Formats: sequence, structure tokens, C-alpha cells
Amino acid sequence: MCCIDKASSAELTEAINSMFRWYRNAEICYAYLSDIPSAKRIHQKLERSRWFTRGWTLQELIAPAEVVFYSMDWDHVGTKSELSASISSITKIDASFLDSKNLMSASVAQRMSWAAHRETSRPEDIAYCLLGIFDINMPLIYGEGMKAFQRLQEEIIESYPMDYSFFAWGTAVSMFNGDYRPGVPSRGQTIGMGATEG
Repeated sequence: MCCIDKASSAELTEAINSMFRWYRNAEICYAYLSDIPSAKRIHQKLERSRWFTRGWTLQELIAPAEVVFYSMDWDHVGTKSELSASISSITKIDASFLDSKNLMSASVAQRMSWAAHRETSRPEDIAYCLLGIFDINMPLIYGEGMKAFQRLQEEIIESYPMDYSFFAWGTAVSMFNGDYRPGVPSRGQTIGMGATEG
């Protein structure tokens, strides 16, 4: 978790665009699973943890060399490397990509799919939480709603011009709206990667 001064829009933009790099440069990160009571029968409990459904935790999982998980009672649950089979099963992220060194060998579609069932509290954040995953830097415009996701897609297309998997990802999950841009939801349409109120 990074603490960011949200009162300063310049600091917020810089921090969010730098967050993946901060996690990647960390020797170790700690993940507090507030909804996991103990380390017994851990796989069943991990798959119910909200931590694996939140948008912002995707980069917290992938970027650091190691993540150490703790239960609600601060009992040691395990590390990312120790739990990689369970984490891979829960997140649908191939275990090899849980190491950020291998991230760039994942196609755009693969990386996008990792966020497909994650949620954020603000619509814009579903795009902003993916910036580091795609090594993209873009300005934050809170209040723009899902236009942020459209801007992210445009940046991805520009940054990965030879990776056509992006278009297959959009069609595979039926995410075309009236003007046929993959991944841009029409009003009221859920995109799997979604924002929830709260």
C-alpha cells in the first residue's frame, strides 16, 4: 500500500504513474488480508479474500519480487512464491507472470484478462490501476469516468502496435459498444473489470 497526498493532483498523478515502479523496486511487500482469519486450509480462504478482487492490488501482487501475506490476526499466511500455485488458480495469472521480470512477455490480452474480475471504487481507477502493468504513463482526470479506460486503450494500441491480441481480448468477452471500440463499455454495460460504488 502506498500513501499518497490526494489533495495535490500533481502529486497524485506522479504517484499513480510511479506506483508500479515503486513496488517493482521493493525487496518485499506485505499484504494484510483483513478477511482471512487464519492460515489453516489457506487455498479455500485465499480464494474468498477481497484482496484478490481489487484493482489496485494487481500491481501489488505482480510488481514486487516477493509479497508476504498476513491474516487478519497478523499470522503469517505465506509468500507469493510459496503460494504461487494457489494465487495462480485464484487470479488466473500464470505463475510465471507473478514475477514482474516476465511481465513484458505476456500479451496485452493476457495482462488485460488479469484485471477482468477486479473492481475499483471509482470508474477511472480501473484504467489507472493498470498503467504500470502496461508501462504506460498518462494524466489522471478524475471525473471522466470510463473515458479513462478508453484513453488507456488508445495508449496501449500506440505502445504495442504489433500486439493484436488486444483486439481479440475485446471481442472474446463481447465488449463492443455501438462504435465498435474493443473494451469500451456502453452506458450501463459491465465490463468485468468494473467500478463499484463505495
